[in-house]
Amino acid sequence: MKTSSVRVVPAAALLLGLALGALPILAHHSFAAEYDSNKPVKVSGVVTKVEWLNPHIWFYVDEKTSDGKVTNWAFSGGAPGQLMRRGITKDVIQPGMMIEVEGFRAKDGSDNANGTKVTFPDGRQVFTASQEPDSKKN
Repeated sequence: MKTSSVRVVPAAALLLGLALGALPILAHHSFAAEYDSNKPVKVSGVVTKVEWLNPHIWFYVDEKTSDGKVTNWAFSGGAPGQLMRRGITKDVIQPGMMIEVEGFRAKDGSDNANGTKVTFPDGRQVFTASQEPDSKKN
């Protein structure tokens, strides 16, 4: 009896390890799978939260409409390592900042988008998406 239970525990641990190891792969998604390149968005508002985590950073912006309604947008950006290689650190976008974000809306129509370009009130801009824009298309 002890022999069979000893064999089951390592097998269960191995299966659990494989399942947990697959979670980062399942969490990663392609642009085309989640966002619609035919639905550009431009949102101006105050940053409420920044999550600097793999596989993508997320930042949240409260947009206030002329009638006073506030919509909290969630923007996905590139991986922290990609952004840091471009000189964009976690200190660049901070809660409380006023920013304008351009990107592409989620296919499900939610207030979720892929944030591609962030513009600050002083005119500075940073590119926050996974890939640099194709300069030949501009």
